[in-house]
Amino acid sequence: MTPEGLRRILGSVARGELSTDEAMEELKGFPSFELEAATVDHQRAHRCGFPEVIYGEGKTIKQIVAIAGRIVSGGEPLLATRLSGDAGEVLSREFPGGRFFPEARLFSRPGKDPLPASGLVAVISAGTSDLPVAQEAAETARAMGAPVKQVSDVGVAGIHRLLEHQKLLREAAALVVVAGMEGALPSVVGGLTDRPVIGVPTSVGYGAVFDGLAPLLAMLNSCAAGVSVVNIDNGFSAGYSAALIARLAAASLRGPEKTDTGPLQKTDSTARTDPGATAKETV
Repeated sequence: MTPEGLRRILGSVARGELSTDEAMEELKGFPSFELEAATVDHQRAHRCGFPEVIYGEGKTIKQIVAIAGRIVSGGEPLLATRLSGDAGEVLSREFPGGRFFPEARLFSRPGKDPLPASGLVAVISAGTSDLPVAQEAAETARAMGAPVKQVSDVGVAGIHRLLEHQKLLREAAALVVVAGMEGALPSVVGGLTDRPVIGVPTSVGYGAVFDGLAPLLAMLNSCAAGVSVVNIDNGFSAGYSAALIARLAAASLRGPEKTDTGPLQKTDSTARTDPGATAKETV
């Protein structure tokens, strides 16, 4: 149940267009619904700004489809991460209008209602090998209604490639910076912008990278004050956090006279919620 959906039901009851019993029927399964192997949290969007997200690893395809079905039945946006190729193909068949991104191992489908307006999220990756994690971050932010621009393969071994995109570093509401190896790129980006930088260490690199531990520690020790860090290969959390920051930035720009409904204000975000939208800056 989206905030707009709940608001619509309450308004219909208040206007006498919907009886109490009819409203109760529509609210069946709210705030949670128990399945055989999961309890779906239909109140998540009200508390956290976005519905429950399905983490695919460790779940059977049957379990993933059952959870997805409950989320879609409430009119909520559907986002599932860390999916196998088979699971992604099944979700694509079962839920038309959605899209599976094999490189990101992610499936997204827009909900019934528009998402809140959002500022721009930039996703910057150091090397081509970091792209799967960067794509997970980018598609997560897009699923949450944020416009996204991506810049790929601009690591510190050729820093001039990054410097060509300084305008983007200044105009984005939040930046996700993905890097493996020595993990230096978030520190460099953090020294070039006053926007929040979310570092994502990847497990890309030779033996001494220790499956991502080396770039994780490097990012945690960044001397750039505006850098925060998520877990190794965790593009999802980085994209989610960046989208929330960008949403708050957009609400701030609207001003108090336009934010009487807070972060749940209805806006036209058709283009942002289209899972096929690929606003991307080519490098």
